[in-house]
Amino acid sequence: MALVTGSTSGIGAAIARRLAREGYFVALHSRSSVDVGRAMAAELPGASYHQADLGDETAACDLVAGVLKRHGRLDVLVNNAGLSIRIPHTDLKAATPALWRQMLDVNLIAPFMLIAEAEPALRKSAANGRPASIINIGTHAGARPKGSSIPYAVSKAGLHHATRLLALSLGPDIRVNCVAPGLVETPMTAGWPDMLETWNTRSPMKRAAKPEDIADLVAALIANDYVTGEIVIADGGLNLT
Repeated sequence: MALVTGSTSGIGAAIARRLAREGYFVALHSRSSVDVGRAMAAELPGASYHQADLGDETAACDLVAGVLKRHGRLDVLVNNAGLSIRIPHTDLKAATPALWRQMLDVNLIAPFMLIAEAEPALRKSAANGRPASIINIGTHAGARPKGSSIPYAVSKAGLHHATRLLALSLGPDIRVNCVAPGLVETPMTAGWPDMLETWNTRSPMKRAAKPEDIADLVAALIANDYVTGEIVIADGGLNLT
């Protein structure tokens, strides 16, 4: 049983579909796209859909409870939901305290809260003889001075470090890893032609990632029962340039 947050489009939808093909029942989640989520849940075997605004502390806690009530167990948690707003790094005034709090609430605090709520169920899953798995979706900008905005990059850098700390705290019952994509072809990035040009010309792979590329990597980390505490950058090699 796997909970994938932010799973009605883009990377999250690709992860949900991939895990369903691997035999997992998937709990889908979104903040607003209810009709899409319900349609996906009807399509994927044994799936369910859960709506929650992860910027709301109560809603985030209730999400895990709702999944457990529906499915009775949890083996995998994928913290994919996130918030990104483009602000030039030189425009410091545009990065207001309110925006900082919003980014940190959704990109860092909510994943941590979900992990804390899910820990008992994940430890119970591990009692069956196989470690449970948590995958956080970060960004290459959490490891390099890049990204759509400074608050976004910093919030994801925090998620990267939390991944390492949690791997130490939760092992061996629960493994915690992070996948850090570069540019991915999603509805959110469709309006970023300058970034697409960067990946098409400067990265060794000469293209942005497809959501399925990231889903393949997530599935591989879930399948491996040994790897924990890793931040895996998936940016087509752009970090090498």
